[in-house]
Amino acid sequence: MPDPVPVDVLVVGAGAAGAALAWRLATRGVDVLCLERGGWPEPERYPPTRADWETRRLRDWSINPNVRRLPADYPIADDTSAIKPAIWNGVGGSTVMWSAHAPRFHPSDFRVRTLDGVGADWPLDYAELEPYYDLNDRMTGVCGIAGDPANPPRSPRQTPPLPLGPGGVRLARAFESLGWHWWPCDGNINSAPYDGRPACNGCGPCELGCPTRAKASADVTYWPKAIAAGARVVTDAAVAQIAVDARGRASGVHYVDADGVERFQAARVVVLAANGIGTPRLLLHSGIGNGSGLVGRGLMLHPIAAVSGVFDEDLQTNRGANAFSIFSHEFYESDTSRGFVRGYQLQVTRAQGPLMTALGGFAHHVPWGAGHHRRFEQVCGRYLNVAICCEDLADDANRIELEPAQRDHAGVPGARMTYRVDENSQRMLAHAIDRATEVLDAAGAVDTRANGLLAPAGFHLMGTTRMGDDPATSVVDRHCRSHDVPNLLVVDGGVFVTAAGVNPTPTIQALALRAADHLLAARAAGDLSA
Repeated sequence: MPDPVPVDVLVVGAGAAGAALAWRLATRGVDVLCLERGGWPEPERYPPTRADWETRRLRDWSINPNVRRLPADYPIADDTSAIKPAIWNGVGGSTVMWSAHAPRFHPSDFRVRTLDGVGADWPLDYAELEPYYDLNDRMTGVCGIAGDPANPPRSPRQTPPLPLGPGGVRLARAFESLGWHWWPCDGNINSAPYDGRPACNGCGPCELGCPTRAKASADVTYWPKAIAAGARVVTDAAVAQIAVDARGRASGVHYVDADGVERFQAARVVVLAANGIGTPRLLLHSGIGNGSGLVGRGLMLHPIAAVSGVFDEDLQTNRGANAFSIFSHEFYESDTSRGFVRGYQLQVTRAQGPLMTALGGFAHHVPWGAGHHRRFEQVCGRYLNVAICCEDLADDANRIELEPAQRDHAGVPGARMTYRVDENSQRMLAHAIDRATEVLDAAGAVDTRANGLLAPAGFHLMGTTRMGDDPATSVVDRHCRSHDVPNLLVVDGGVFVTAAGVNPTPTIQALALRAADHLLAARAAGDLSA
């Protein structure tokens, strides 16, 4: 069990970012300890291994911790948010429950102030991050194919694309008939054996954990290698507060262990990787790192919608990895003639399982009452979704605050999540829904319906500890170091300056690897905490 003897680097959170940083440091001889409030996942007990797999997504495997209410979860007041939180606490973090779509940001996403006059520019650019994108791809394994004309050149993908399926082929032809871009999805799922992990068996519900380990969640990619290199993970360790010494430097953290005992772990460097809600919650409770007043401010979540189309033939749409077929960046870059700035991604996803289809699916194609069973037969396996991921502009009114009325078992106040969808995003959603409907109609859908905003879709937690060169307008610097506490780092999605229009996980991990290299350079210069 850890004690007050200081470790070189103490990481709070064992998810995508914490795992990547811990691996990079441990393989270079740095003494790394990670505290994780959840436990190790058990793939042999994931829902897809059981007949009741779909009912469990409504209970203990809900993406919303307020529904799940497991011991590792902390309270999040979400009654003031249009989009609800989606978090999983445990080794691997939310990568255990994510669908593993793995796009990169575009170069333009780092320069939105320069290009479009909104938001802010990042203090780094795509070229600086590209080597770390490549390294992360090799560590996690990416299925796909290089050559996408909508993105910069990529290194070769580790495995081929997952099969598009009959529905994906049909939608691809529809995109082509409209003259729109499409490309097979990049994904952190093996289409062939890679790095000791098997190929995907196509069972489908990736967001309920991957029992075969074909999906590259951080518990099966980075952590085994980090631990082999000497990193340590303490589970069921709920961090309560970050300690600061008389010099204003982080000296370690107070936490509550699995037995409910309060402990202190000293460290030369503290790294927060507790996601865009958990990290500002700890900073605010500890009363540090907030000289700018921006900790918790600027929450970005990605407004997500879906349009669903039913076809007159069985397209086997309930088979295969659910988020994997094709995507389109036809409407990704700004075009002011559309009535909004920035853009969005269209992503063809497969149908849900029989239970969720019977409950209506994304767009309520199957009503209750007379004709329910007949309608179910007409829909099951015959509908596809075009998911919409909209760029989200940072707004300081969208924020994470402490909620003292609710506390976790370590005595830390819960979080309050305040978020509204702004006018720009509403116009973008409307445009995207029309385009998604258009492509489904072009593909021959006989019944097309939209779900305007998927409220329980807050996996993409960004912007609450943003990076920047100016301490007055940012929380951390370009190397993810706190402006106020130089040996305190943040490496999760909270450091994002802009949200882009794609999933953030590869960018989160690339930034964490880059931050690790900065620490290694500081150590080489004689002071790890510099």
